[in-house]
Amino acid sequence: MTAVRIPPTLRAEVGGERQVEAEGDDVRGVLEDLTVRYPALASQLFEDGELAPFVNVYLGGEDVRTLDGLDTAVDGKSVILLPAMAGGSTASPAAPRSRRAEPGSAERSHRWTALRREGRAEHCPSLLRLPAARRETGGR
Repeated sequence: MTAVRIPPTLRAEVGGERQVEAEGDDVRGVLEDLTVRYPALASQLFEDGELAPFVNVYLGGEDVRTLDGLDTAVDGKSVILLPAMAGGSTASPAAPRSRRAEPGSAERSHRWTALRREGRAEHCPSLLRLPAARRETGGR
């Protein structure tokens, strides 16, 4: 069995696990076994039967693309999956606990920090729009 480390972006597909075990003599075999056990990973890892261009797979700390690709023998080393992160989409849902920033919140936060450091935080007019409990914590 080969240990496969799962990044946070793919953990939902494997039941929240950080690491899972998979069988295979080479990287392709390990990934195929992994996608049989966790079918939702298949669309995240492969395009037309090949490793998707935005997915990086490391074996023992080395990118398999610089070795023999998916045909690289595993030899007891751990596999690390690392999808590339880029851009984003306005259609993607927000994280469960996150919320959209209020307009001007970054500016208020910066101003609050500076004024608090100078001992003049109570003179920041934009902070007066915040509820008192949030005003005391700097808008957090």
